[in-house]
Amino acid sequence: MLFLHDEINSAMNEDFRNIRTIIFDADDTLWENEGRFRAAEREAGEILKEYVSFQEMSSSLYSIEVKNMPDYGFGAMAFTLSMLENAVKVSGGKVENGKISGSRLTGEQVSQILEVGRGLLHNPATPFVGVKETLAGLRASGRFCLACFTKGDLLDQGHKLDRSGLRPYFDYIKITSDKTKAAYSELFGKLGVSAKEVLSVGNSFKSDIAPVLEMGGSGIYIPAENTWQLEKMDEYDHDRLFRLRKFSEILALVL
Repeated sequence: MLFLHDEINSAMNEDFRNIRTIIFDADDTLWENEGRFRAAEREAGEILKEYVSFQEMSSSLYSIEVKNMPDYGFGAMAFTLSMLENAVKVSGGKVENGKISGSRLTGEQVSQILEVGRGLLHNPATPFVGVKETLAGLRASGRFCLACFTKGDLLDQGHKLDRSGLRPYFDYIKITSDKTKAAYSELFGKLGVSAKEVLSVGNSFKSDIAPVLEMGGSGIYIPAENTWQLEKMDEYDHDRLFRLRKFSEILALVL
């Protein structure tokens, strides 16, 4: 059953009687992230506009990101490397065995793209409205272990957690290369819980919700304003799935 914002009522907390642990995604659940990547993409498009249209540049970049995923994983560093490779490609060059050939890309343009990528590493990670208050309320209830489970670069994600000021609210933090069912199973083992005792909160149906539902857990889905193309999938209803519009609605739902 999928409960919408307008249907939240006190009877719902019966659905959470057996929940011992709440797992929170970080990027675009606790703070904005994807919008900054899209802004960086637009900056790269402006730098490369003499070679290619933005639409062509964006399509090419996504293809390169997907190709590089097994080697680079997720995050700002991976995105920066893919932006550089794409810049070589759209400017008429190619990269083979780490060597660039045929590119019209200038040193200044390379430097500009690197600075765009560096900017992503300084995301202030300002929590969305209601996040701190909600996490504080959940901790004060004493009912749940609170965990943060996020994918991306270890150093970058750790820095964002520190800048956000949210680290003290979590009992356990895990940064992973990807959110597969195997990764969730390992996390559940570390936390000493079964899937049916877990509630996962996140903005990505593909990474934060579907794997946990398939394993027997529950999910709170809070769609973000921006969703990366690779994180999109067909959504579905489920009797352990709850959809909210705002993070601050979690307290009314689970307590």
